[in-house]
Amino acid sequence: MGSTSELPDFVLRHPSGTYRSLGPMTKFTIALAEAAIAFAVRGWTGPVSMLVVVSLAAVTARVGRAMLPFVLATIPLVASILLVNTFLYPGATDAIVRVGPLAPTWTGLAAALQATLRVVAFALSVAVFSLTTPTDDFLTDLEQRGLGRRGAFIIGAAIRMVPRMTERAGEIADAQRARGLDAEGSAWRRVRGVLPLVVPMIFGALSEVEEQSLALEARAFTAPGRRTAIRQLTDQPGERLARWIIATVTVVLVALSIGGRLPWP
Repeated sequence: MGSTSELPDFVLRHPSGTYRSLGPMTKFTIALAEAAIAFAVRGWTGPVSMLVVVSLAAVTARVGRAMLPFVLATIPLVASILLVNTFLYPGATDAIVRVGPLAPTWTGLAAALQATLRVVAFALSVAVFSLTTPTDDFLTDLEQRGLGRRGAFIIGAAIRMVPRMTERAGEIADAQRARGLDAEGSAWRRVRGVLPLVVPMIFGALSEVEEQSLALEARAFTAPGRRTAIRQLTDQPGERLARWIIATVTVVLVALSIGGRLPWP
């Protein structure tokens, strides 16, 4: 038998820290609850409280700096939300100032800020979950709970798709520049350089799908029966109770907010 150093990383992985050591399903439940409350609870209470919760989780897990790309990714959406709501909020008459035909309103600005907080809270909840939960742990947990291997493969492929496409685009861009492609400078050069990047990405993605299909067939992906997992994830009774409490509180808060019975602003 080989030494433990020869075992894969996911077999020996021991999460450090209180938040990281939680089970994948527990962290997934927390992320869903944060997103649901941020979007469904009206007013300022939902998004502001969830931003506080997400920030505390990020500090506990020590992933604060790693969340910066997720925040930056929300900038285009946040900018459009702020502009559209502030200047074009329907029915608002409390103008802040008039700039020609446009008149930003306080009502629109408040709605825009609330929507911005909701988007950021959602993005950060996804960031904390993805940065503290390895994909293979999450998929293993789903399979242990009865999800079929096809469903686990589809979810895993969707999670890995964006990082893989980003990595592939960088590799293709470097290869094309090494061959003399000039894709920098003026806007026309950048547009002209898109086609040499898109075509290899499409053919590369199709080739990768074929390779994955062959690899899955070679590993008896369609064989009947349940697979034997190398690493069994344990689900603590305390975490199961916590998930039920979180889910119940989330449903109650959302129901009260929708029914207009939540007294918080």
